[in-house]
Amino acid sequence: MLLAGTYDGVYRADGPRFDSAERVLDSDRVLRVRRFEGWDGVFAATKSGLYRSTDRGDSWTNLDVPREEVYSVLGDPAGERLYAGTHPAHLYVSEDGGGERTDGSRTSSDVSDGTTWQELTGLQDLPSRDQWHTPRHRDEAHVRSLGAHPDAPERVIAGVEVGGVHVSDDGGETWTERRSGVHDDVHHVLVRGPDHYVASCGGGLYRTRDAGESWVRLDDGADHTYFREAFAHDGTLYAAAARSSPGTWKGDRGADAALFESENDGDTLESVPYPGQPEEVVLSWADDDGRVVAGTNDGGVMFRSSGEWVEGGRIPSGVASLCCL
Repeated sequence: MLLAGTYDGVYRADGPRFDSAERVLDSDRVLRVRRFEGWDGVFAATKSGLYRSTDRGDSWTNLDVPREEVYSVLGDPAGERLYAGTHPAHLYVSEDGGGERTDGSRTSSDVSDGTTWQELTGLQDLPSRDQWHTPRHRDEAHVRSLGAHPDAPERVIAGVEVGGVHVSDDGGETWTERRSGVHDDVHHVLVRGPDHYVASCGGGLYRTRDAGESWVRLDDGADHTYFREAFAHDGTLYAAAARSSPGTWKGDRGADAALFESENDGDTLESVPYPGQPEEVVLSWADDDGRVVAGTNDGGVMFRSSGEWVEGGRIPSGVASLCCL
């Protein structure tokens, strides 16, 4: 079963053929729909709040984050802290729920349920904070991406649009800027390892293998430089880009987009054909029982089959995020 976070809520379908999808959350624009290992349920970060469903999308509860517009969510690998990144760019954490049991195990009732929230003000102390902005959003930045890796559960990686990449090694209490060498217009940070990230930005695709101490631009010389999200599956890195920002996605060629695949961690990017090109750009990805699924800005859903991209269906709104249940 798949959930699609769109411009007008969350849709649910039995698989990548979304023609019979039903809307299960009628919300404002959805930025992220995510599940986390060891956590019960699924989370939807939207412009009208952070929602959680524990019944596969049948019902949703607003977790009442102090700021309404929630752009990103992270359930930490330890199952103890739930993070919410907002617009304007603030970061909140919830630690509700019981502690670890004596046998070391945890249940869904032991993990944070988002009842109470505390702001992690260390993000506001970064030297570049006054420079963060997004012209199309009241000139205010937002925490667009949050990530962590099981091998370093205390490390939180935040991507700010527009404000760069920042890393915390103490669960979000204090932060270090990792924005040198990477474009500031960060849309998503794919966490492949404790120190290994791929940042999709409005000005390129970047990789670090030292937790952001240094970055390598992977799309150098490419015509398409506006990236929204990268995805890794079974040794292949997937990424898609438009020639420019969403304000230009109109006319005969629409987004004028391309889809790239790489078998060597982005050292080389191969442009491949896909349904909807070049008008539609891929914004989101998911692993559906070993099959890669992608969603586009125009509501298209497609999947990888026998080495090719195949059209799966269409939703009446852009697919900003995909999540497999």
